[in-house]
Amino acid sequence: MYVCSCFGITDKQVKEHAEAGACTPRQIASATKAGTDCGSCVRAIQGILGRGACPRRQLLDRGAVGEVLAADAPVAPEPALAEAA
Repeated sequence: MYVCSCFGITDKQVKEHAEAGACTPRQIASATKAGTDCGSCVRAIQGILGRGACPRRQLLDRGAVGEVLAADAPVAPEPALAEAA
């Protein structure tokens, strides 16, 4: 069954990526582009992923929150400081 009609991604493909370690809709999107166009499939992807075993969730359960957040945090440029007049 097609989950993402914009990119022709099936539930089987989502499940394969989940088995390979993709735990979130964002990670599925990185691997397949599903959910990056109209976004109507994101809830279906969330439903497929469910709350099953996920390496990240296991890390969170063990208390390694800082490591996971640091690994996932996008690197943003430092905001420019306003010059004092």
